[in-house]
Amino acid sequence: MIARTCPTPPTVKGTPVAATSDSTERTPPERASGGVQSVERAFQLLEALADSGGVATLSELSASSGLPMPTIHRLVRTLVQQGYVRQDTTRRYTLGPRLIRLGETAGRLLGSWARPYLAELMEATGETANLAVLEGGEVVYVGQVQSRRSMRMFTEVGRRVQPHCTGVGKALLAQLPEEEARAVLGPNPLPAHTPHTVTDPQELMRQLAEARERGYVVDDQEQEIGVRCIALAVPGAPTPTALSVSGPEARIRALEEPSGTASLVPVMQGIATRLGQVLAP
Repeated sequence: MIARTCPTPPTVKGTPVAATSDSTERTPPERASGGVQSVERAFQLLEALADSGGVATLSELSASSGLPMPTIHRLVRTLVQQGYVRQDTTRRYTLGPRLIRLGETAGRLLGSWARPYLAELMEATGETANLAVLEGGEVVYVGQVQSRRSMRMFTEVGRRVQPHCTGVGKALLAQLPEEEARAVLGPNPLPAHTPHTVTDPQELMRQLAEARERGYVVDDQEQEIGVRCIALAVPGAPTPTALSVSGPEARIRALEEPSGTASLVPVMQGIATRLGQVLAP
């Protein structure tokens, strides 16, 4: 072992300042960008935990986040004390229940931020415009502006539906790698809601691949008979997010017929792109 001579600890008005062996502590908390490093790392850790499916060991978190183990220990201890992380009986760590309230509130605000864009889409098409996210393997509707027509689609904000049989659901799944999309669907058979529902996982994967190619997806009476939906991804959103137009089958098909920049999909893509810029972190 090679001996080292430690420098004399600095003093402030004659009081020694404790030295530390953790090099990460020597980094000033105030970053050059104006951010606080400890806060950034706490959120980095929560993101790593979410990416792992919400459950991970300390060593797994260290590997996925790139943070040193002493830092992981301190951050996790603080997050557990605050209720944002909890430890299960197998000594693994999970996202804590206190995050639920934050997520629900953020979801409601997401719908509020998106409302002007949903209203624009409704005015451009005359049909109901929807916004949805993927949460816990289910589609959650977070925003909607209803059509003014007497016969129209209505979905309660906050409603949860399965992803395989809805336009927004398939648009959300198409944003995931195939393996992750299969994991979201789970091992059980896909239930049929109508005779048109796609229940074969291989056929659904084919549709998702096609959606990635052409940039949008169709729900043709797969959730409800007589209802057609066109959906696509909101690029740049912090979590997979989908925008859709839904209504009676004949009226939606009529919207799809015109070609050029004024046709349905380019109009939706333009609105989705601008909405994504607003939602981008």
